[in-house]
Order: sequence, then C-alpha cells, then structure tokens
Amino acid sequence: MNTLFTPLELGQLTLPNRVVMAPMTRSRADAASGVPSAATITYYEQRADAGLLITEGTWPGPMGKGYVRTPGIHSGEQIAAWKKVTDAVHGKGGRIFMQLMHCGRISHPTLLPDGAAPVAPSAIKATGTVYTDAGPLELAQPRALTTSEVRQVVEEYRVATRNALAAGFDGVELHAASGYLPEQFLSSSTNERTDQYGGSVENRARFILDVLAAMVSEAGGERVGIKISPEMGFNDISDATPQETYRYLVQQLAPLKLAYLHVALFNTSFDYHAALRPLFTGAYLHGGGLAKPGAEAVIGEQRADAAVFGGLYLANPDLVQRFRLDAPLNTPDQSTFYSPGPAGYTDYPTLGEAA
Repeated sequence: MNTLFTPLELGQLTLPNRVVMAPMTRSRADAASGVPSAATITYYEQRADAGLLITEGTWPGPMGKGYVRTPGIHSGEQIAAWKKVTDAVHGKGGRIFMQLMHCGRISHPTLLPDGAAPVAPSAIKATGTVYTDAGPLELAQPRALTTSEVRQVVEEYRVATRNALAAGFDGVELHAASGYLPEQFLSSSTNERTDQYGGSVENRARFILDVLAAMVSEAGGERVGIKISPEMGFNDISDATPQETYRYLVQQLAPLKLAYLHVALFNTSFDYHAALRPLFTGAYLHGGGLAKPGAEAVIGEQRADAAVFGGLYLANPDLVQRFRLDAPLNTPDQSTFYSPGPAGYTDYPTLGEAA
C-alpha cells in the first residue's frame, strides 16, 4: 500500500515521497522588477525535502501581474534570480516546478505597465479589492482581449515556459484556478465572448488547452502540470454547469500526456476528486486543507497519488521530517503571509532549532 513516504513516478521525475508543497503567494520579490529576493533562495532551499515544490504564482508577462511584490519570469534578471533558487533546491536533492499565473482581471492599473487596464476574456468587472502596500484598492474595470491578443497571451505562456526551463526548473504548472485568467475563460460568469474562445464549453476551454499545448511544445508533457479548483468561487467567479465543464476539460487533457493534475477543493459538496481522478492518466495531486491523517487516507485508498500542503508547509520547512516523526507542527502566522522581509518567511524553526 502506498503511503506519504512511498516514491512516486511523476513525469520524468522520481519523487522520494508524496508530500507536495502547494504554490503560495508570498510577496517577497522586488516590487518594481518582479525579481525574486535573496531570501527566496533560502525559503525554497529550506523546504527541499518535499517530494515536489511548486513555486508561488509567477507572472508570464507584465500584464499578468495582480499582486504587489510577486515575481515574474519574462526578463533576464528574473531568470538569473530564479536560477539561484533552483540551484539551491537541486543542491539539496529537491525537485521544483514553477507555477505560471496570469491574474487577468484580478489586478489594478497601479500594478500594470503605464497604468494599463487589466485584461480579461470579457469586460466584466470583479467585485472585490486587490492588496497593495498602500492598502486595499477596488478591482478595476478590465478590457476584453481581442482574438489576436488572446493568441499573444498564449505565446507569452510558451516563452515563459522556455524561460522557466532556462532558470533550471524541473517543470511548470499552469494555474487554472482561483479566478485568474485561465479560469476566467473557462467560466460562464466571466466569459461572454462570441469568437472561438467563448460560448460553448468546448470554446471556453480552448484557451486553457491552447496554453497547455504551447507549454508542452516547449517542455514536453512530462514536465507540465495543471492546477484547477472547481467551484472554489474565489475572486468572484462561478460557472453555470461546473460538473460538466470540469469533466470536459479533464477529458481533453489526455492527448497532452501531462505529468500531473493538481485539484484543490474548498467548500464544495460535490466530490470532484472521485469524478475527475478516473478521467486522468497521469499523477493526481489532491489539495485543499489536508492534514496528515487525511493525506494518508487519500493516498492509502488510492484516491490520489500525492498530497498537497499549503499553510502547513509555509510554517514547517521540515514538514516531511515532522510527518515521519509525528512531531508537533508550527502554527502559520497569517499576519506575515504577504509582508515584506524574513518574518513569517524564512524564520519558522525546524525541529532542531526549536529544540
């Protein structure tokens, strides 16, 4: 029977365990350039005993930025800084994927080049605010991408994948959840287009599938994953027929031969894990509020191949060791999740340091 500590074949990689660190926005990059800080090297290196690390969401191009002090992967300076991160992780024997995250309409002109309006599938404004160091700002009215601009964004993901590989990443994950641009195309509440990217579920899924095809063309399917979170509702997004939508999307992934499908569920009564796992042939990553007992259950019962941990990994850089020993866990300090500096970032103690 598989356990949290059984090796797993994931694409070209052999993971020594099935404990995966979730992608988590940490807001420690340079605010102006999107270049990861020196502390970012320490942060990921501390957690390198994970079976797989998935980075915080990283914008593929300047218009993809949605939060202050988040990193990019489109400039030479960004690539060089990320290379120091991957070198450190690999030096500790770790494996690391970069998550590519285009926020689309979940942004604000103060975060975008020349004060530009955010872009989206349709000019539908989200309800809510965006965090900045000056305080929360109301989300801005987006403008709809033209069909030719959609193709340019797809190309941006292709180049970002190439850049991530140049920076030494073992692979890339497409963030298609949390109400960001890919999910904005997929969902009926945010997509009112009349071209080939809107209308039917086949058309609304086209953007995600085109982006994945572009990423696979650079990296190969065995080095590409996708994250989805059906009915999460985050960032004011919904779909009229989510079960149909997500079944269709996952069924279309088969020809791409992706390394993994990462499904994070929050506050939904329908068991998408049970519905979607049989439709996907690669590794299935189960996320969403797991603790060790639940993770052991889903892996032992073959409901997933690996378990993804967010807040627990944020606060416990040696989470794998703590799980092995059933040791006490540090408690995440939410007040420092997105603050600048090392507090709540690289200063959580390991077991040895605590002792």
